[in-house]
Amino acid sequence: MIELRGVRRRWGSFSLKGITLKVERGEYFVLLGPCGAGKTLLLETIAGFWFPEEGEIWINGREVTHIPPERRNVGFVYQEYGLFPHLSVSENILYGLKARGYSKKERERRMMEVVSALGIEDLLEREEISSLSGGEKQKVALARALAPEPEVMLLDEPLHSLDYSSREQVFRMLKEINRSFNITVIHVTHDHSEARALADRIGVMNNGRLIQVDEPDRIFERPSTTFIAKFLGVENLFRGRYEGEEGGFHLVRVG
Repeated sequence: MIELRGVRRRWGSFSLKGITLKVERGEYFVLLGPCGAGKTLLLETIAGFWFPEEGEIWINGREVTHIPPERRNVGFVYQEYGLFPHLSVSENILYGLKARGYSKKERERRMMEVVSALGIEDLLEREEISSLSGGEKQKVALARALAPEPEVMLLDEPLHSLDYSSREQVFRMLKEINRSFNITVIHVTHDHSEARALADRIGVMNNGRLIQVDEPDRIFERPSTTFIAKFLGVENLFRGRYEGEEGGFHLVRVG
C-alpha cells in the first residue's frame, strides 16, 4: 500500500497542496489531470526524486519520506523511455539489477524471467536502442523497471508517445503486469479514455490538488466539480439553484 499524508512540495511558483491518498496493494491507480496539474511532480516525489517539504510518504507500512529512491523499492518508467542509448537491450534491463548488487547468475535469471513474462525475448538480440520502435522501447523500459522486483511501479504518461498499434500492445502489457506480478501501479495521464480503461480507481488533479478520488464510473457519471465535468467533456452543464427536498427528491431550479 502507498499512503500519502498531507504531502506538500514546491517547484518554483507551483506547489503540491497537502496531498492525502491511499493506494491499496495490487491496485492500478491512475492520476488524471491536465498538463501542469502536478501529476508528474507528485509521482517523482513518491519515487524519492524530490523530498516533500511537509507531510509523509509510506510504502507497505514503511515510512520513506526522506529515503533516497534506490532504497524505496519502486520502479519508474518515463514518458520518453529513459533508456541508455549506448547500452544494448539486455544491458539496459540488467542495469538496475547490477546497481542493486545482484550476482551475475541472479541478474541473468531475473532478466530472463521478466522478458519471458512480457514476451519480448526477441528484443534481447538487439544491440542498438536506436533500432527499436517506440513501443519496443517502452517494453524494454518496463522490463528494466520490473527486473529488480519493485513493490510499486510508477508510470509517467507511458502511452503518450506511442502510435496506435504500439499503444494497444503496451496497454495490454500494463494490465498483464498489474495482474501477473500483483504489483501496485500509479499511472499518470491526461487522457481520460486511457484512465477509464485501465484504472481500478482514478484520482483527478488540478493546480496541485487532488480533487476527486473514486472508481472510474463514478468519476465519469458523478464528477464532483464543474472543472472535472468540463475536463471529462461533459457538455450538458446548467446553472441551478437548490430549492430543497420534497418527497425524497432534491429540487433544483434551472435557468
